[in-house]
Amino acid sequence: MSDQAPDPHVTAAAIESVVRLEFAKVTAVLARYTGDVGLAEELAQDAALAALEQWPATGVPRNPGGWLTTVGKRRAIDLFRRNRRLRDRYDELGHDLRAELSAGGGEDGDLDRVISDDIDDDVLRLVFTACHPVLPVEGRVALTLRLLGGLTTAEIARAELVPEPTVAARITRAKKKLADAGVPFEVPGPDERPARLASVLEVIYLIFNEGYSATAGEDWTRPELCGDALRLARVLVGLMPDEPEVLGLAALIEIQSSRLGARVDADGRPVLLLDQDRRRWDRLLINRGLAALARAEALDQPYGPYRLQAAIASCHAVAFHPDETDWARIAWLYGELAQITPSPIVELNRAVAIAMVDEPEGGPAVALRIVDRLADDPALARYHLLPSVRGDLLQRMSRYDEAAAEFERAAALTGNERERELSLDRASAARDRSTT
Repeated sequence: MSDQAPDPHVTAAAIESVVRLEFAKVTAVLARYTGDVGLAEELAQDAALAALEQWPATGVPRNPGGWLTTVGKRRAIDLFRRNRRLRDRYDELGHDLRAELSAGGGEDGDLDRVISDDIDDDVLRLVFTACHPVLPVEGRVALTLRLLGGLTTAEIARAELVPEPTVAARITRAKKKLADAGVPFEVPGPDERPARLASVLEVIYLIFNEGYSATAGEDWTRPELCGDALRLARVLVGLMPDEPEVLGLAALIEIQSSRLGARVDADGRPVLLLDQDRRRWDRLLINRGLAALARAEALDQPYGPYRLQAAIASCHAVAFHPDETDWARIAWLYGELAQITPSPIVELNRAVAIAMVDEPEGGPAVALRIVDRLADDPALARYHLLPSVRGDLLQRMSRYDEAAAEFERAAALTGNERERELSLDRASAARDRSTT
């Protein structure tokens, strides 16, 4: 723990970043103490508002998570004090809080307590609670992305390809249903886990995706979200070590995380896959991912979506140069994935792989026909990667003016500043080539 004094000149943006990093952990701890997921989120939000009010003057405390948790518990005590039916809970919380303040020296703005060593268990409890079978699948996913990923309704809507009001309604209904049903805050026993596993895996996967390619903001990646997803995946492997899809998801996240350092340049600008310096890929993470994938393969079970995606990622990971990539196998794997989880995005990714396969089986023209068939799919109407892929294919076919128009359309659709700049740069380069 650092002995550095708080900086009273910290910016609001820095405070928001710290709060966002701690939000899921604080919510998880408060959910364990209160037994109510919806209430825990409200208390965590109250604590976040208190931080935004106080930290500009006092500086960020040495242990921001501990500070936020303490404020949240105090708000809970105030709430329970007003409700005689929860007197027993109030006494329990008050006793715990007094013990923690005593251990931390009793200073509100400089609480020096380390959050409980079992924080990963608290976070995993929150995942399993929010993914309870009492909720419809879409409600489980939306609520957990909000609580664990700290994603906004807009970000969740973009990830799920649904309208933003739909996501907001799902979250509200899910919190109410959990409270009405009295769902306990716990990791379920072995017999109950399979019913929730698909939702848990999907949520961890979507949290990672938002970190790997941020839907909005000034940064192309959000490494803290990738780290959260990786930690959760590893904890889940420890809980269910013989489940092939758990291993597959862990393998996928390990391998994809290995590229994070190479996905942006020194100025934070995006670097596309084929342009990345593969010497910067983290070989330790790659090896961990390949080992997890090998364990999943050894279980000799039918392929699931995460194992297939991990196999696709492994094709890139073992290629030390882009020319060594087995694109034919990647295209085949995407075809298998489309059979299991039909999706226009899977088909778009398959087209990208087919574009890299030698003619006549593949090539840009073959891939463009696939992409054009996807153009009328309403789920992709606002999906910026559709025109981005189409622009890339047109550029490779020397149709530069058309390519530039597609890149400009992609720039208009994305909410991420870095991705917008990348698309506009690609449009400009295509227009320059059309005049030469």
